[in-house]
Amino acid sequence: MKQLLLSVILIISSFTVNAQLKAYQIFDKEGKEVTFEEMSAQLESYNVVFFGELHNNPIAHWLQFELSKSLAKAKDNQVIFGAEMFEKDNQLVLDEYLKGLVKEAVLIKDGKAWDNYKTDYAPLVDFAKEINAPFFATNVPRRYASLVAKQGLDTLKTLDKKAQKLMAPLPIEVPFDLPSYKEMEQMMAGHGMKGKAKNFVCAQAIKDATMGYSIAKAVKKNKNKMMIHFNGNFHSKDHEGTVWYVNQYYKKANCAVISFVQQADLSKLDEANKGKNEFTIVCNENMTKTF
Repeated sequence: MKQLLLSVILIISSFTVNAQLKAYQIFDKEGKEVTFEEMSAQLESYNVVFFGELHNNPIAHWLQFELSKSLAKAKDNQVIFGAEMFEKDNQLVLDEYLKGLVKEAVLIKDGKAWDNYKTDYAPLVDFAKEINAPFFATNVPRRYASLVAKQGLDTLKTLDKKAQKLMAPLPIEVPFDLPSYKEMEQMMAGHGMKGKAKNFVCAQAIKDATMGYSIAKAVKKNKNKMMIHFNGNFHSKDHEGTVWYVNQYYKKANCAVISFVQQADLSKLDEANKGKNEFTIVCNENMTKTF
C-alpha cells in the first residue's frame, strides 16, 4: 500500500513539474487557447503570413520551422518565403545558394548573414531549397536605414538611382500616428534624442516600407502561392509597420499576423500582449536564448 501511495505521489509530482516547464501557449485573437495544428489550419486561408519573432528565442525559431513545413504541406509546396534577415542587395547570392551554385559559407559571408544564421535561419532557407521555393531578401540595406536615422528621410533622394532600386519607391509615406511608431518616437525622445526621434521612426519606416513593397511585389508575381515572412515582432504586431505598408502596396493582400511574446504566466494572455494579431504565441520568459 505504501509503495502504491509513493508511486501515485511520484506521478503527480511528475505532472506538476511538466506543467511548470511548459514552454509556450498559443492564443487566438479572442484570447482563447488553441493548438499548433488549429493555428496552422486557420492560417491556410491567408496569402501572407507574418511570423513576428523574438530574434534570440529558440522556441520562436523552432515554431517557424514547424509552421513552414505544416503550411507547405497543406499548400502542396505552393509557398514562398521572405525575411527581414536578408537585405535586398543580397538577393543574388541567396538565389545562387538556393540553386546549389554556391556553398553555405559563401552565402553567410557575401549575404551578410546574421550571427545566429546557422542555428536559427539556416533551417528555413534549407527547407525552401529542399522544396524548390523562392526565398526573398526583403529588407533595405542597413546602411540606408542608418543614413535616415542620422540625416532624415529626404537624404534618400540624393542617392544614386541604383541605390533607390533597393528600397520602396520614393517618396515614402510615414504614418507617424501608428501606435507602434508613436511608441518608438516617445522612447527615443525619452533617451535624450528628442531632436532626432522622428528620424529613428523614419529609419524604421524605410525598413517596413521596403519589406512591405518586396512582399507585395512577390505576392503579386506568385498569385497562387502563400508568402510566409519572418521578421522581428515589432515590425508586424497589430498589423502595423510592415503589414501596414503591404496593404498600401497591394490592396488584395490578405495578411495574418503571429505575434511572439514572453510572459511569466502562460495560462492567459496578458492585457499588454492583446491586440489585433490573428495569433499570439506566449513563451515562458525563462526560456534560454540563442545569443
